[in-house]
Amino acid sequence: MTCSGYRSRVRRLLRVLLTTPLAVSLSLPLAGPAVAEPAGPAPARAAARQIAYTEWSGADLAAGSTAGVRVADGRLRLADPRTQRRYAGTTYDVGRWSSPWTAPDFGLTELVASWSAQTPANSWVEVEVRGRSGTATSSWDTLGRWASGDRFLRRTSATGQGDDLADVNVDTWVARDAAGLDSFQLRVSLMRKAGATTRSPSVGTVGAMASRLPDVSSVATSRPGPARGLVLDVPRYSQMVHVGDYRQYGGGGEAWCSPTSTSMVLGYYDALPPAPSYDWVPRGHVDPWVDQAARSTYDTAYEGTGNWPFNTAYAAPLAGHAFVTRLRSLREAERFVVAGIPVVASISFGAGELDGAPISASNGHLVVVVGFTDTGDVVVNDPAAQTRAGVRRTYDRGQFENAWLPRSGGLAYVIRDDAHPLPGGAHSNW
Repeated sequence: MTCSGYRSRVRRLLRVLLTTPLAVSLSLPLAGPAVAEPAGPAPARAAARQIAYTEWSGADLAAGSTAGVRVADGRLRLADPRTQRRYAGTTYDVGRWSSPWTAPDFGLTELVASWSAQTPANSWVEVEVRGRSGTATSSWDTLGRWASGDRFLRRTSATGQGDDLADVNVDTWVARDAAGLDSFQLRVSLMRKAGATTRSPSVGTVGAMASRLPDVSSVATSRPGPARGLVLDVPRYSQMVHVGDYRQYGGGGEAWCSPTSTSMVLGYYDALPPAPSYDWVPRGHVDPWVDQAARSTYDTAYEGTGNWPFNTAYAAPLAGHAFVTRLRSLREAERFVVAGIPVVASISFGAGELDGAPISASNGHLVVVVGFTDTGDVVVNDPAAQTRAGVRRTYDRGQFENAWLPRSGGLAYVIRDDAHPLPGGAHSNW
């Protein structure tokens, strides 16, 4: 089984491997020795997995540079745009915000951006990134063209652009040199149809997860932590009840693991989209908010609903906050569960590698980590079950970490509301 167009993502990664000298963590099993977890506190054990999440929101947005936008009420809005752009036959007024140059404490090899935006009428946003390595500065690479609706813009990623220091693989910016990049800068362009309205798109949050991960095929199982015996009451939805739904948005069923997982977390916060937003779905349809999530996350270039930041961008205005990051082990996922925050995890596994799964294998799958047993095994809502009744599953801790950490690099969606602050304590990845 594949999920959300993941097969095409794998093929593109293989092409990159064959043509460039990359040393990055990919969403594939990579050859290499197993790495035992050394003794010591969790941050020391995780030192080899270098991850840094940086976010600008509210007053922090004032730290960036602006052209034709202003920060008002903690959001970026068009102010007096002096630039226009022609896109898909329409002329747009354009304003831009650029982040400060940001340097993690390592040579980053991958970056995934996140954002929260609102795009009324015929407006949209474009997110770009560029990097530095030594004295070289890359060109701006497009990570996504995004709008909350699909009436005026076909939401899309822009794979390729490997003309200098980095390449784009769907939602992930990948350094072309094994040494990685020293620093990065994000740019967000706010677009509004010229002369049509004074309503402005707005951006409340811009962030990026930079990482440099070891190339390993397996990891040692982390020790159970503080969430043992705790399971969050996350509603259960099945992607499989949507088999054949709306082929223009991926066709439901096995393609909809990501929007189904995102919807389960939104349901947990009582933050599902309002009913009028999915009145295009026939009455009596099971879980129509999942169809709405699929429509709202569909990436026309990727031809799937599994674009990671498109899912968090959809969830952020509904729940309040959402971003993409990587976690270093289930120990960190436990900290989120203790804080009352379920985590959406990107996994892949072969036959016999994840006992009790509703599918025998997957090249890419999204599940929701909702808790842990008394012995530390992971409790998930797995949307690949045929019905809601089978969605709740318990997976062996070690098997799950090996389906997650070496394969997607521990990638996770963090979606939360104001009532659930992020876990405190030492961390760099949220």
